[in-house]
Amino acid sequence: MHLLRLALGACLLAGLLLPARTVDAENVRFPLRLAPNGLHLEDQTGKPFLITGDSAWSMIADLSPEEAQSYIADRKARGFNTLLVSLIEHEFARNAPNNIKGVAPFLEPGNFTRPNDRYFAAAERMLDIALSADMLVLLAPAYLGANGGPQGWYGEVAAAGPAALQAYGRYVGARFARYPNIIWVQGGDYDPPDKRLVKALASGIETGNPRALQTVHGDRDSTTSLYWQGADWLKLDTVYTYGDVAAAVLARHRSGPRRPFFLIESRYENEHGVGASEIRKIAYGALLSGASGQIYGNNPVWHFGGPGLYDAPAGWRQALASDGAQSIGHLAAFFERLDWWKLQPADRGFALKAKGLPTATAISALADDASFAVAYLYDAVSVEVDAPGLTIPDPVAEWYDPSTGALSRSVPLDKDAGIHQLQAPSSQNASGSSDWLLLIRNGASR
Repeated sequence: MHLLRLALGACLLAGLLLPARTVDAENVRFPLRLAPNGLHLEDQTGKPFLITGDSAWSMIADLSPEEAQSYIADRKARGFNTLLVSLIEHEFARNAPNNIKGVAPFLEPGNFTRPNDRYFAAAERMLDIALSADMLVLLAPAYLGANGGPQGWYGEVAAAGPAALQAYGRYVGARFARYPNIIWVQGGDYDPPDKRLVKALASGIETGNPRALQTVHGDRDSTTSLYWQGADWLKLDTVYTYGDVAAAVLARHRSGPRRPFFLIESRYENEHGVGASEIRKIAYGALLSGASGQIYGNNPVWHFGGPGLYDAPAGWRQALASDGAQSIGHLAAFFERLDWWKLQPADRGFALKAKGLPTATAISALADDASFAVAYLYDAVSVEVDAPGLTIPDPVAEWYDPSTGALSRSVPLDKDAGIHQLQAPSSQNASGSSDWLLLIRNGASR
């Protein structure tokens, strides 16, 4: 067993990023579609699209166009490419359900058959800004609310019935059909007992725009592919959990069905005591366990100036530069330089064993062509790697600090030496947390 000790001071170069691979300089060509392998999304040129999202639930209802412009520009600059947004807000906006100008979504409260054109014209301005920034918008037409309660629209939805919801779906589907960057999000923190309601809304959207992709935001820890089994409108699955994200995502990867799925929600930064290190564990845990993307959330950014569920440490503008948001930016840069769509969870045939605290974790994934492997370490000081098992011709190991965007120099691995124990650069990274990224790839291909 070879012990490779990579000292932080000598080997870690602050700000040294992964060598850039050749990336198509063209903008995203919307609309997105399912890739031929059925495991991720791609644009109209065939370029894989990794969902790197921010929860912006209240953006349409709570922000002015100028504020939205500033917010979206910030997220674009940080590497985000997706926004999760409510088209109509029930509770989490300052004037809910009206928008910031006091315009209501319906001419009669809760009457889905009487949409207010002025409200939806204002919503179009927000979508114009997102489209100009090449942002995918995951748009919830009527967020139902946790347990069908007053946070969402389930009471009004149930009272309206399928016919009214189908009419509303036709209206928004047709009205927003000119936006190729929308994927519609049904449900919303709830698996409704009357599935006909969601089916009618989804069917209406499909009538208004037959090309529309749709997904669902279900109950926490619900298996959307099972609850909505047979729903022909459901093209992408989601995972939503406050528990072990890597375990939940891996379970979905193993169980199928074979279609793209992504982490739509987990615990948000500044809620439940979650800081940046936990945000990284959530995000890398999802992407290395089979998800084709992940959505990050921050309190108060998700509700902006509107009421939230927990006290926030700062205003939403100050929170844009949070440690968690910066970490997601580094994640986006890391995966952009890799053929990330080749990664498969390495729970079989690729031995990685983390050592350190009792909570030491190594979440790993291997490219399907064996050209590279990635492991995310948490609470670990070293990890065992089976170099011969990698089948990478000329393997080199590099340590990446996920909190700063810094990468160490590469260290060659001897494939004939058996198991390698790779020592993390330090017990803590630059942020004072104990998580690291390990990249192993073919040195000859650099």
